[in-house]
Amino acid sequence: MAKEGVKAREIKRQKLVAKYAEKRAALKAAGDYEALDKLPKNSSAVRLHNRCKLTGRPRGYMRTFGISRVTFREMALEGKIPGVRKASW
Repeated sequence: MAKEGVKAREIKRQKLVAKYAEKRAALKAAGDYEALDKLPKNSSAVRLHNRCKLTGRPRGYMRTFGISRVTFREMALEGKIPGVRKASW
Protein backbone atom coordinates (compact mmCIF):
# COMPACT_ATOMS: atom_id res chain seq x y z
CA MET A 1 0.00 0.00 0.00
CA ALA A 2 1.32 3.43 -0.96
CA LYS A 3 2.00 6.09 1.64
CA GLU A 4 -0.81 8.56 2.23
CA GLY A 5 1.44 11.44 1.19
CA VAL A 6 2.10 9.88 -2.21
CA LYS A 7 -1.63 9.43 -2.82
CA ALA A 8 -2.33 12.99 -1.66
CA ARG A 9 0.37 14.37 -3.98
CA GLU A 10 -1.22 12.61 -6.95
CA ILE A 11 -4.65 14.04 -6.08
CA LYS A 12 -3.11 17.50 -5.78
CA ARG A 13 -1.58 17.11 -9.26
CA GLN A 14 -4.96 16.09 -10.71
CA LYS A 15 -6.56 19.23 -9.28
CA LEU A 16 -3.79 21.44 -10.69
CA VAL A 17 -4.09 19.85 -14.14
CA ALA A 18 -7.86 20.45 -14.12
CA LYS A 19 -7.42 24.04 -12.92
CA TYR A 20 -4.87 25.05 -15.57
CA ALA A 21 -6.06 22.89 -18.50
CA GLU A 22 -7.95 25.66 -20.29
CA LYS A 23 -5.22 28.26 -19.77
CA ARG A 24 -2.52 25.80 -20.84
CA ALA A 25 -4.42 24.91 -24.05
CA ALA A 26 -4.87 28.60 -24.93
CA LEU A 27 -1.17 29.34 -24.40
CA LYS A 28 -0.15 26.34 -26.52
CA ALA A 29 -2.47 27.44 -29.33
CA ALA A 30 -1.02 30.96 -29.19
CA GLY A 31 2.53 29.58 -29.12
CA ASP A 32 3.41 31.54 -25.97
CA TYR A 33 6.00 29.16 -24.50
CA GLU A 34 7.44 31.73 -22.10
CA ALA A 35 4.09 32.03 -20.33
CA LEU A 36 3.80 28.23 -20.31
CA ASP A 37 7.12 28.07 -18.48
CA LYS A 38 5.71 30.27 -15.70
CA LEU A 39 2.84 27.89 -14.94
CA PRO A 40 3.38 25.31 -12.17
CA LYS A 41 5.18 22.16 -13.33
CA ASN A 42 2.55 19.92 -11.77
CA SER A 43 -0.15 21.53 -13.90
CA SER A 44 1.11 19.55 -16.89
CA ALA A 45 -0.92 16.41 -17.67
CA VAL A 46 2.29 14.53 -18.47
CA ARG A 47 3.21 14.48 -14.78
CA LEU A 48 0.09 12.50 -13.81
CA HIS A 49 0.42 8.81 -13.09
CA ASN A 50 -2.47 6.37 -12.80
CA ARG A 51 -2.75 4.85 -9.33
CA CYS A 52 -5.10 2.34 -7.74
CA LYS A 53 -7.99 4.20 -6.08
CA LEU A 54 -7.94 1.88 -3.06
CA THR A 55 -4.29 1.06 -2.40
CA GLY A 56 -2.37 3.69 -4.39
CA ARG A 57 -0.33 1.05 -6.24
CA PRO A 58 1.28 2.69 -9.32
CA ARG A 59 1.85 -0.45 -11.38
CA GLY A 60 -0.57 -2.93 -12.88
CA TYR A 61 -3.33 -0.32 -13.18
CA MET A 62 -6.55 -1.38 -14.95
CA ARG A 63 -8.17 1.70 -16.53
CA THR A 64 -11.66 0.24 -16.92
CA PHE A 65 -11.94 -0.37 -13.17
CA GLY A 66 -9.54 2.26 -11.76
CA ILE A 67 -7.78 -0.27 -9.54
CA SER A 68 -4.61 -2.35 -9.64
CA ARG A 69 -4.51 -5.93 -10.87
CA VAL A 70 -3.91 -7.24 -7.35
CA THR A 71 -6.92 -5.42 -5.91
CA PHE A 72 -8.99 -6.43 -8.93
CA ARG A 73 -8.20 -10.11 -8.41
CA GLU A 74 -9.05 -9.97 -4.70
CA MET A 75 -12.34 -8.19 -5.33
CA ALA A 76 -13.28 -10.44 -8.25
CA LEU A 77 -12.71 -13.59 -6.19
CA GLU A 78 -14.85 -12.16 -3.39
CA GLY A 79 -17.59 -11.32 -5.90
CA LYS A 80 -17.45 -7.58 -5.27
CA ILE A 81 -17.21 -6.60 -8.95
CA PRO A 82 -20.50 -7.13 -10.83
CA GLY A 83 -20.24 -9.18 -14.02
CA VAL A 84 -16.74 -10.49 -13.32
CA ARG A 85 -16.20 -14.15 -12.60
CA LYS A 86 -13.17 -16.42 -12.50
CA ALA A 87 -12.81 -18.40 -15.69
CA SER A 88 -13.06 -22.19 -15.56
CA TRP A 89 -13.17 -24.65 -18.46
